[in-house]
Amino acid sequence: MSYPETIGERDAWILARRGRRNAVDPMQPWSFLVEKERSASGDVVQIATLFLTNRECPWRCLMCDLWQNTLTSDTPIGAIPAQINFALQRLPPAAQIKLYNSGSFFDRRAIPQQDYASIAEQVAQFERVIVECHPALVGGDCLRFRDLLRGRLEVAMGLETVHPEILSRLNKRMNLSQFREAADELQKNDIDLRVFILVKPPYMLQQEAEEWTSRALEFAFDCGATAATLIPTRAGNGAMEDLAGRGDFSPPSLATLEAAAACGIALQRGRVFTDLWDLRRSPGCAYCHNDRIERLHSMNLEQSILPRVACEYCGGTT
Repeated sequence: MSYPETIGERDAWILARRGRRNAVDPMQPWSFLVEKERSASGDVVQIATLFLTNRECPWRCLMCDLWQNTLTSDTPIGAIPAQINFALQRLPPAAQIKLYNSGSFFDRRAIPQQDYASIAEQVAQFERVIVECHPALVGGDCLRFRDLLRGRLEVAMGLETVHPEILSRLNKRMNLSQFREAADELQKNDIDLRVFILVKPPYMLQQEAEEWTSRALEFAFDCGATAATLIPTRAGNGAMEDLAGRGDFSPPSLATLEAAAACGIALQRGRVFTDLWDLRRSPGCAYCHNDRIERLHSMNLEQSILPRVACEYCGGTT
């Protein structure tokens, strides 16, 4: 069966291709770490990044694999504060914190509103609190949470792509006007915006990816984003493997990702980060793959375009 045209049919098609969820504990985040990031002030700071365990996102995005570490029922009241406490007791000090939750922080079935005050108290020592949210849920709860914080609130939203036909096919149930409206709401209320952009989403050709990533970055910064993260689109959720088998998806090459990162940093309109999460495990040239990933890591921290890695075996084209 080919990918359907209606939302309801698409939801069913995506769900039918899923594998099993991972076993998770509602009282513990499914992962946590401290990472370095270039801040808006230009300093490199330590960020505590927590991947919270909560109810699955209500949207069924075509490319999403985050459901694998989610609950099938509403998140219990008190669970999120317990998870934050669990992680912070085991992490070294950091200046900022990311509370990422495989969906939308302001989805009340994922993050109970009753826990906002307790969460705010637990993160009071951080100068910045970064959460993620679907544009449709940017509203009153966002402002209520902001008012409880001592640090500055930043909301990360998935733009994914500005290619209108492909954005529609992602089943995100969002268009560019709706994204801009949510971004305007954040800016009006003095909340910073971070944007996630997919590099080469499904249905996009390799030779188109750099141009459409550049267009997405321009749109994100036009919307007031202070930072944008480039995410190489990956398989691993069942649906993407199906599309790959039909010739409708393949991951971006490392060369495409490098070009997109350089293009974004060259804009000098805000910080541009490349998500390196799975890249070391991805296939590539045995001689230059790791060195090229290290270059991207350094570019993330320095926010400058570094000399390309020369490789006599692949020529840096893989």
